Amino acid sequence: MTNPGAQPLIPLNDETALHAPEQQYRAGAYALLGALLRDVPSADTLAYAASLTQNSSDKDELGISMSLLGLAAEHSDPASVDDEYHDLFIGLGRGEVVPYGSWYLTGFLMEKPLGLLRDDLMSLGYQRDPSVKEPEDHVAALCEVMSMMVQEGRDTATQSHFFSQHMLKWLGQFFEDLSNADSASFYQAVARFGAAFIQFEQQYFGLEL
Repeated sequence: MTNPGAQPLIPLNDETALHAPEQQYRAGAYALLGALLRDVPSADTLAYAASLTQNSSDKDELGISMSLLGLAAEHSDPASVDDEYHDLFIGLGRGEVVPYGSWYLTGFLMEKPLGLLRDDLMSLGYQRDPSVKEPEDHVAALCEVMSMMVQEGRDTATQSHFFSQHMLKWLGQFFEDLSNADSASFYQAVARFGAAFIQFEQQYFGLEL
């Protein structure tokens, strides 16, 4: 599991294991969410997000949310986004939103869902980056793993299992909480895009809650 800054954004290089544009889109969307949620977005990440306004012509919820994220990034002040990120995810002791799967699934950090996730990561051959201090069930880490699986051409069954076991049951509520957080402004657009993309993935895999 690597730093999200090392993950490619849309579009991906042709030298990756991806061929279909849909797979390039999926891997890039996961990488973008990881970069936006792991840490304060870099100037390059915000500039890339701003370009989504030109890249999306779809009129469904996912396309609309992508355009709105692009507009939010284009008109956001980086210093304000920095302050917003800290208020939302760090705060004085704890931010407004807790971005960990165990918290949403059990009400506590470092619980059984994290252990099950670590078992699956080990079976997939992914190792924890020693420089990353957060537990592996951080929303950004999960998005990074999905991006890597798509890039590597992992089979759909493997991707679907990981998504359904470690993401589907709580990310909808996480993005709703993020959207409704008092400090959220730019991150309201991130939350809307994240919620729409998770719904897209649920339909892509043919999953039900």
